[in-house]
Amino acid sequence: MASASALPKPDSKEPLWKPDRRLIDQSQMKRYLDWLFVKKGLYFRDYHDLWDWSTTDLEDFWRSIWQFFNVQSHRDYQEVIEKPASGMIGTRWFTGATLNYAEHVFRNKTNERPAILFQSEQQPLTSLSWSDLEQQVTAIAHFLRENNVRPGDRVVSVLPNIPEAVVAFLATNSVGAIWSSCSPDFGTPSIIDRFRQIEPKVLFAVDGYSYNGKLIDKTEELSDLQSALPSLKKVVWVSNLNPDFDPLTGPRTKSVLWNSILQTNTAVPLVFEPVSFEHPIWILFSSGTTGKPKAITHSVGGCLLEHLKALALHQDVQPGDRYFWYSTTGWMMWNYSVASLLVGATLVIYDGSAGYPNMDVLWNLAERARINHFGAGAAYLLACMRAGLSYVGISKLAHLKTIGSTGSPLPPEGFRWVYESVKKDIWLVSLSGGTDVCSGFVGGCPMLPVYEGEIQCRMLGCKLESFDENGKPVRNELGEMVILEPMPSMPIYFWNDNADAPTGNQRYKASYFEHYDGIWRHGDWIKITDRKTVVIYGRSDATLNRDGVRIGTSEIYSAVESLPDIRDSLVVCLELHGGRYFMPLFVVLNDPTASQPTELDEEMAQRIRLALRTQYSPRHVPDAIFQVPEIPYTISGKKVEAPVKKILMGMSPDRVTSRDTLRNPAALDTFIQLADSLKSDLLVK
Repeated sequence: MASASALPKPDSKEPLWKPDRRLIDQSQMKRYLDWLFVKKGLYFRDYHDLWDWSTTDLEDFWRSIWQFFNVQSHRDYQEVIEKPASGMIGTRWFTGATLNYAEHVFRNKTNERPAILFQSEQQPLTSLSWSDLEQQVTAIAHFLRENNVRPGDRVVSVLPNIPEAVVAFLATNSVGAIWSSCSPDFGTPSIIDRFRQIEPKVLFAVDGYSYNGKLIDKTEELSDLQSALPSLKKVVWVSNLNPDFDPLTGPRTKSVLWNSILQTNTAVPLVFEPVSFEHPIWILFSSGTTGKPKAITHSVGGCLLEHLKALALHQDVQPGDRYFWYSTTGWMMWNYSVASLLVGATLVIYDGSAGYPNMDVLWNLAERARINHFGAGAAYLLACMRAGLSYVGISKLAHLKTIGSTGSPLPPEGFRWVYESVKKDIWLVSLSGGTDVCSGFVGGCPMLPVYEGEIQCRMLGCKLESFDENGKPVRNELGEMVILEPMPSMPIYFWNDNADAPTGNQRYKASYFEHYDGIWRHGDWIKITDRKTVVIYGRSDATLNRDGVRIGTSEIYSAVESLPDIRDSLVVCLELHGGRYFMPLFVVLNDPTASQPTELDEEMAQRIRLALRTQYSPRHVPDAIFQVPEIPYTISGKKVEAPVKKILMGMSPDRVTSRDTLRNPAALDTFIQLADSLKSDLLVK
């Protein structure tokens, strides 16, 4: 297990932020606590007492969430939870209940505020009223029914983050069909790998999209996709770039234009199809960096309860708030942000590059759209920090109440930048969970302070612990993140994983339950502190091992990327013969495209080593430092650590990663070349 030298030194630092009495008293979490006292006779001294109850009395807790949020079912449930004899797979929730996710969204329709605010690189800020949203969802839902889309059928999209994507999802859900989406920046082979598994009946496609000021046509590629999916009965084309786009020529006989559907289905009511609690709502795919992407299938009821809990209680999203999370439709945070409509918020969406025409574009949107909750990946916040953005003392962002961060660990300097350069009285909500539950395991709480580099709490109903190598819970030490009890939003199954067969759920079991019998191992290295906050150190499959001491990659990145000359970095640890290890660090220097780019010299390398040794320990100092032009990232913005490690250890690049899943696939070429040179110097297994 990690020794003290492998962890940041214990500290007695003051919090960066504390909630004031007004925020606490008016928060949804406080209302929930008061409701529990009045309705259930339950009293809790603080949040941590509430968490203990929520993870030990699962039945009463999840029943209380159902009741507090007044979940509407068309048929009552018989049992809150039915657990199998062993393990979590097969747990059933609210058996017998029938409901509809989209129906709960439209409980919030009002003439007092818009449903959606939208801006893109090509379009200024516009609004979509609840009335218009309902009319469009009604028309698309009627079209789906007319084309024999029934409960359980799959409807997929390759759409950018535009209002049509939200409409298409709500329409799909309203008829009881199953949704899945990829963003148009995915390569066609990658999309085929995903959608061919689930045999969709209808595809929503886009003629093109804009990114970084460039117009990118997708018509031919998506026509190829259509040919690769024989299950398709209809393709609905959205004219995003060219208003005169016409797909109805040539071989595209299955095609229909989005606008023609809206114009022809104007006099039909919006009908919501009741489905069982465990009925699939959507299929989200793993990143697919190795092997075929896993088709992770979630339930309607599980996501409904989880999203009500997470957004209302843990981020305090109130009716009338404006909610924004920078995302693409290929990332689970798109689904999560759409869920803000469940709690009566206005959804704010943006399509395009976060850095075009400059790094201020999203912060300007936050001011113009009067955003209350602003979220993005940690990588984006760090990019803003390195660009030197600062808004403190400027009248901007007056409406902003929370800043959310997820996707990768936000290091301490990222926390400091938010409070020093964005807004001093902001509540920073660092969230970590994933595609696996389409929510967070750990996140925010309006009743707790924010400490630098630490996530505020384990979320309600999530019995999360940190295990040492002997499978025992530990505090203030590095350990494996595990979940000890089931959650409603855990996958019901992986599509085509033979869930009903006696030996089914093989990929599901292999993904989470092989390491500890019956216990969910998530694959993150974490520390639960004495004050019950959580620090995440990175993926355990990319964990660094130095002389038997495990080190989280986020520690390396925190120290290295705080240096002014370093723009980005990646570190891996290679196992050698004889129990030895080789830990190379790869760095991207600032301004690499200048006519005379900065070169990594020994003086700079020494500064890197000194920073790591001083801030952490000698074990954090790499064995070698290499300059590279860029670090490879997945489309959802995560560093590609494990595949790079496997490439450097001599595995075939085609076996360890799919280039179609990468934002910048050419970045791998440098590591492939380095692998050849390392073979002559190291005896790699």
